[in-house]
Amino acid sequence: MADASPQILLADAELLKDTVREAGALALSLFRTELRNWTKGASSPVSEADIAVNDLLEARLRAATPDYGWLSEESVDGEDRLGKRLTWIVDPIDGTRGYLAGREDWCVSVALVQDAAPVLAAVFVPVAGEFFFAMRGQGAMLNDRRIQATPGTSLDFSRIAGPKPLVERLNTEAGEIALYPRIGSLALRLCRVAQGRLDAAFAGGNSRDWDLAAAHLIVQEANGRMTTLSGEGILYNRREVTHGVLVAAGRDRHASIVSHFRKSSPA
Repeated sequence: MADASPQILLADAELLKDTVREAGALALSLFRTELRNWTKGASSPVSEADIAVNDLLEARLRAATPDYGWLSEESVDGEDRLGKRLTWIVDPIDGTRGYLAGREDWCVSVALVQDAAPVLAAVFVPVAGEFFFAMRGQGAMLNDRRIQATPGTSLDFSRIAGPKPLVERLNTEAGEIALYPRIGSLALRLCRVAQGRLDAAFAGGNSRDWDLAAAHLIVQEANGRMTTLSGEGILYNRREVTHGVLVAAGRDRHASIVSHFRKSSPA
């Protein structure tokens, strides 16, 4: 398959926006209702809402783009996507644990990935009515208004989110630090960096493609960066979809944080 043309990407962008809004409305209609739920794997919760939203996304997106690959947290994975240059990467409800607990920190997260890098992204937070969108090279938007990650290199720990033991490795002074309150959805946590509400955010190890791909492009298009702690880039739609510890921040702060971890890591 050749690269998606600008015209195709524009059509896919409209498809993505409409579909994610519809999926978010469905998730919201089921929010705080009695739902069957169960655990998959060791401790990952899933509910009938996750499945319903996944079914809607898959039906809409795959019908419109039958030649694209598909990778979703709630679909059986297969080898077929590995041969596709364009693949949808989907988390129907990112933050299911919070969703089931009645908290508002969950979202619908969908990216279109081309050759291991996201080119379109939508993250919808239905309870707050926040719709994040990005197209590669076109900037990042929140409710159709351009957003930017915060500039500078300073570290205000009340504006940094992520696992506390990880963030504490940035603290060069003795004493307790107070972090930004936990955000259950990793995609939403990263989008808070893109909009400037957070200065930086960390992802502990074991995040998956579907947690990251959409928010990654939104951060990138908001003049931010997201990489491993050593500054290595992130590739998507590979056979292995699990990632290690990651950091997202505005470009200058990201460079400073990566430099700190490189210096503090054992040789």
